[in-house]
Amino acid sequence: MGAPDAPPVKKRVGVISTLVWDVIYGRDRRAVPVEEWGGISYALSGFDAVLPEDWEIVPICKVGADLAEGARRFLRRLRRLAPDAALVEVPYPNNRVELRYIDDERRSEYLTGGVPGWNWLGLKPLIDDAHLDALYINFMSGWELDLTTAQLLRAHFRGPIYCDLHMLAMAVQPDGLRVARPLPDVAAWCGCFDVLQVNEDEMQLMAPDPMALAATAMAAGVSCLCVTLGKRGAVYVAAPGVERLYDIPRLAGHTSTLSTSPRGGSGALGAVRTALVPSVPPRIDGPGDPTGCGDVWGATHFSRLLVGDMFTDAIAAANRAASRNVEHRGASGLSQHLRGELSTT
Repeated sequence: MGAPDAPPVKKRVGVISTLVWDVIYGRDRRAVPVEEWGGISYALSGFDAVLPEDWEIVPICKVGADLAEGARRFLRRLRRLAPDAALVEVPYPNNRVELRYIDDERRSEYLTGGVPGWNWLGLKPLIDDAHLDALYINFMSGWELDLTTAQLLRAHFRGPIYCDLHMLAMAVQPDGLRVARPLPDVAAWCGCFDVLQVNEDEMQLMAPDPMALAATAMAAGVSCLCVTLGKRGAVYVAAPGVERLYDIPRLAGHTSTLSTSPRGGSGALGAVRTALVPSVPPRIDGPGDPTGCGDVWGATHFSRLLVGDMFTDAIAAANRAASRNVEHRGASGLSQHLRGELSTT
């Protein structure tokens, strides 16, 4: 008898971000705050729920020594976690965020902790050793990467890069309060990514309206810009000839130079396409829990793009997942809930 067939090699998506411990006030009627994993835990749960069996998740995340073991326990519950996945423990207190809800969609945030970002010298060996097929970046702290590191990553990595700008458009005051700030070097940042996700507030810090931001982003090389609009859904703008992720020439085996030219498909001629994809109302009475909706949205969107969905279909799936996230409290058990394995609590 011959040797048994080797198991098929799985495709791998790297996740660059930060694990955060949340302390949440005002999310519901309880007087005591709710404490739980936040930050990238919501996106990881989204990937875990949506990625098919031939994909696995490779977190590229630092965690403070004080919460490292708890973070490892959380990751071990993910079905799609790569067997060789390992957090990078650093000798600093982990990042913590105090969230105080004002209403269903508005909140204040205070950040403490000392987990540093990546420089290229430290990041490059991890990217090389991970043998990734795709990269998802979510700026949970706002300093996971500086612009130079992001540009070097873009020039080095040949697969698709998805970015949720998130806290990159926020500054942290001396008392820890996060406040909005105009993002400098918008075009340079856009040039680092294939698919870019922002919410409405972040968009307004970068450009006066979605089409103005789309013009900047497309000129810098973004192939799809997505602006999430909360209860109204999400609007996207796609480069000419690009209807799905693998229409981007470089991703289809072309050798186009990474530069400030649009990376459209089919010769990149013609008009950009844009559409509003409506949201899906949650199946609960009352406000639910909006924490992490944008992170679940982005992970679901990218997961569906990676398996070949058209942008509109991937965004519709992301809208449904974000709605289901509202029906659940916290990141613990979230991937099971998103798969429909847990009842609404």
